[in-house]
Amino acid sequence: MENIGVFVPIIALMIPIVAIWTKHQQKLAQMNVQTTAQATAEKAAQYASKVQDLEDRVRVLERIVTDKGYDVATQIEALRDQRSVEERDGGVPLDIKQGERA
Repeated sequence: MENIGVFVPIIALMIPIVAIWTKHQQKLAQMNVQTTAQATAEKAAQYASKVQDLEDRVRVLERIVTDKGYDVATQIEALRDQRSVEERDGGVPLDIKQGERA
């Protein structure tokens, strides 16, 4: 029975300490939630932008494919020809055997 008298002041001191610690933990949790929400909002905005870009590209491709006066095969071949010209003539050849002429 004498031990109960010792526990009363200890419990009386523990209650405010636990209350302060709990409030601190709640603040940390709230800050964590806010940080996560901000990061999630930024990611959502980036994804929305990417989705919009992809939708625009799909619209352009749909217009290209559905346009009756548009010759898709000719345009694709023209792009291939342009790419092969750019790859072939895309710089100075490294096996130059002539020097500069003065």
